[in-house]
Amino acid sequence: MYDDVEHKYDVMYTCLRCGTEVTNTDLNRLPEIKCICGFRVFLKMRSNTIKSINAI
Repeated sequence: MYDDVEHKYDVMYTCLRCGTEVTNTDLNRLPEIKCICGFRVFLKMRSNTIKSINAI
């Protein structure tokens, strides 16, 4: 039940050092959170959707 939702809304991360894009499920499979270059800092990628908010 939850597996379908996890793959549908998978979060993308990029390595801060080399820029490798990794999904959340790929990071969960590894024994430790580390990039292939050895760096441990990831940034969450933003979506391309633009949100407009009306002024009050």
